[in-house]
Amino acid sequence: MRLRPTALLSLAAVSVLALSSCSAGTSPAAAGKTPASPAQRSDLKPASPLSSGQLQERLLTAADLGQGYTVKPVRESRHDDVTVVGCPALEKLGGEAAAGGALDFPRRASASFAYTGGADSEVSEDLYSDSARKLSAGSRRIFAAMASCPAYRVTVGSTPIEIATEKAPAPRLGEEQWSQTLTFTVNGRSSVVRQTAVRTGTVLVVVSGSPGLVDAHVHKAVGTARAAT
Repeated sequence: MRLRPTALLSLAAVSVLALSSCSAGTSPAAAGKTPASPAQRSDLKPASPLSSGQLQERLLTAADLGQGYTVKPVRESRHDDVTVVGCPALEKLGGEAAAGGALDFPRRASASFAYTGGADSEVSEDLYSDSARKLSAGSRRIFAAMASCPAYRVTVGSTPIEIATEKAPAPRLGEEQWSQTLTFTVNGRSSVVRQTAVRTGTVLVVVSGSPGLVDAHVHKAVGTARAAT
């Protein structure tokens, strides 16, 4: 499985370090949809893969997050060359995994938000769907590779980025959970990003961004992803 250098790299590098990267933001439909009330939702984990449209309906909205959040606009994707040095497990995955980008599952929906607290106060959500077996195997492989090296270097285009990774406590949600804290350093400037992933049935929920915001919203993200609207 290959990864695209999008979600985490864009949060850390574009917003804080002013690097050019890919970003997978939300669509206007995701920003404007009205969240279903608890009475309208059945809290059952999906038993079969969902379409990208169905995933879109299960994304968090700015209204779900509370006051002070705005939807970030969609960025045009760029495909810079990505290489990794200092982590054999990630090199075997093709290097792009080191950037913590979007997983290449066929069904996907994304949203990205900024909080009125500074350039580093951002959070994004990615939902993926496939068979439970494929989601589990692919996710375990990627997160194990990223956790296998405490420090390594990634070059995106011509920009070198030092990355340090550390496992973080994962919430007891879903059937499988992963969480890690990544520190990106470019030209002496650093940014810390949390990435937490939870597999619930045939949906994988990945919440990335400022550690405090990720920890604050991951439970609701998983609950909304499980809920049938």
